[in-house]
Amino acid sequence: MTEEVNSVELKKTGVENNGFVADQGIEENAKPESRRNSQAEEHIYVVKLDSYEDPLTLKPYAGMPKEVLLQFSNKPCYKITREILFWLIIIATLAIIAATITIIALSPKCLDWWQRSPIYQVYPKSFRDSDKDGSGDLKGIQEKIDHFVYLDVSTVWIAPFYKSTLKDYRYAVDDFRMVDPSFGTMKDFDNLLAALHDKGIKLIIDLIPNHTSNKHNWFQLSRNRTDKYTDYYIWRNCTDTEGRVTHPNNWVSVYGDSSWEYDNVRRQCYLHQFRREQPDLNFHNPDVHNEILDIIKFWLEKGVDGFTVDAAKFLLEAEHLRDEPQVNKLQDPATIINYDELFHDYTTTQVGMHDILRDFRQTMNTYSREPGRYRFMGAESNDQNTVEKTMLYYGNSFTQEADFPLNFYLLDLNTDLSGDAIFDIVDLWMKAMPKGKWPHWMVGSPSNSRIASRVGADYVKVINTLLLTLPGTPTTYYGEELGMEDNLAVNVTADESGEFNPAEYPEKSPMQWDAEANAGFSEGNRTWLPISQDYKEINVDVQKSKPDSPLNLYRDLLQLRKKELPLHRGWLCYTFKDKDVFSYVREVDGMNKVFMMVLNFGANSEINFSNKIQDLPAQAKIRFSTISTRKGETVNMNSVRTARGEGIILEYRTNKPLHTREAFKDQCFISEKACYSSAFNLLYKNC
Repeated sequence: MTEEVNSVELKKTGVENNGFVADQGIEENAKPESRRNSQAEEHIYVVKLDSYEDPLTLKPYAGMPKEVLLQFSNKPCYKITREILFWLIIIATLAIIAATITIIALSPKCLDWWQRSPIYQVYPKSFRDSDKDGSGDLKGIQEKIDHFVYLDVSTVWIAPFYKSTLKDYRYAVDDFRMVDPSFGTMKDFDNLLAALHDKGIKLIIDLIPNHTSNKHNWFQLSRNRTDKYTDYYIWRNCTDTEGRVTHPNNWVSVYGDSSWEYDNVRRQCYLHQFRREQPDLNFHNPDVHNEILDIIKFWLEKGVDGFTVDAAKFLLEAEHLRDEPQVNKLQDPATIINYDELFHDYTTTQVGMHDILRDFRQTMNTYSREPGRYRFMGAESNDQNTVEKTMLYYGNSFTQEADFPLNFYLLDLNTDLSGDAIFDIVDLWMKAMPKGKWPHWMVGSPSNSRIASRVGADYVKVINTLLLTLPGTPTTYYGEELGMEDNLAVNVTADESGEFNPAEYPEKSPMQWDAEANAGFSEGNRTWLPISQDYKEINVDVQKSKPDSPLNLYRDLLQLRKKELPLHRGWLCYTFKDKDVFSYVREVDGMNKVFMMVLNFGANSEINFSNKIQDLPAQAKIRFSTISTRKGETVNMNSVRTARGEGIILEYRTNKPLHTREAFKDQCFISEKACYSSAFNLLYKNC
């Protein structure tokens, strides 16, 4: 029987056992009945299947053998599908790679850790006492790390804690590789650093390369002319006749009187641009230069995240030792004793000074190769009106130097505060700063009266609003977030040791943590400086419970700054200034959301911004106000009111940002430019 290709033939196979059948009485050729019936049934089955009109179609099935699978895989329908899927995967992979390369190429530089967060400066002797001796220490700082977390600051700068003579408050260093016993031990420092890093907080410390104390081992060896240390300091011949010293020249120290001091051991004079207990190192000597580089390496290897270089402009002096020119040519040279009576052409910002700083920077860069571990460098140089000299510390497009020089100009603010005065200081820095560089702002420091005492407590909140909404990195001196004031009680406190004068720095009064004894600063019987009398009202615990306290408004500002892109990397454009108000906007290319700061540094004010800026939206929303009840309020832009000492942040939307307008081209500034794509919700740099 013939089988068709796509038919299935069902047959009985094998031997059929029908049991034993006796063959007697059966013909030899006769077949048993059962066999005949079986064959008949078999024949019937074949006929039925062969005659079926729609034979069964064989389809792929699970577990099919390789030979069957190959027959199906070679069919055009499967082969074409495979080809299409293969090329689609190739194209998709190439598209992903191309998109990744494009995004990387077009992405702007990410802000580094020293750009993203404010810097919180701690004076360790006054922050927290852990051992009940009345003086702050490193363990005390570690106990209060949660305060940094509460504020949402991620960079802490600790003032000098090196083993030091107390003269000039730890800036006269006896040993750069030791912690002063009054602050604890090196193990305490290591524990503090580890605890800060565990919380994601970076640590900056001071580098003091210009001088040591006169108790430093280097100085003791130098005054005895021991080996290479002979010229570690600047020594010159001078005469001492019956107590009257004839100095090498007319140079005057920062603190007044001659910058030369006669040494009875070496019988020469040494140079000190600060106190006589702080002899200047000789950076013309390569060995001194290398010593400081080794000190930098020592602390970086411990894990420190950066340095501020103190007194940078004093690092080099002219070797010719000529007299410095007098400010008043008619003044008798013998009467010159004050620092500001001379031009300091030969003792500051000498040729080669920036080369020294660049070497510091290069050394730090060798420790910045690990991802996320960039080492920061700031430079201290207050050049007053010659701001151009300060800008040199940024370096240039070819040579890196400081990430930014410290900006001391806001420290000049005092009771003659006004919108115009604030504008002048901000504009001075922004116009002098090299293109693309990152600005810095600070309103307090260990050597300056607190901002609340200088301008008045009513303006603390608006000053902090300014500090945290300008482009760049702000620095907050401990207690400024509370509005702490100078403690004038230190003026009547005598220092029994005679090594320092507490009346000199009333802004160093202990941090006010709570309303308990000693403001929570110390559990000892007395503190190294008196606690301010207002500590029961102005302290961390009390202000945490008040929504409109300086502390909580400071924290709210930080959270808003962190959340809103224009506030931490956008354009700055001036919008208004007068004797009462300074106003500016922050905006980003491609983003229609704009923030306008209206800061009142004078009396009550009302401004019609609609008349001053074309195409301004009719209304704006108050996202932040130093008067907390105004938050969320809608204001008309033709009548924006601010009270005395109030700061508000307005939010509005526009497709015509100020930085794109010709009328504002000289009033807008940008550091790290970034453009926003609303379609992809990402930043890019070419716009």
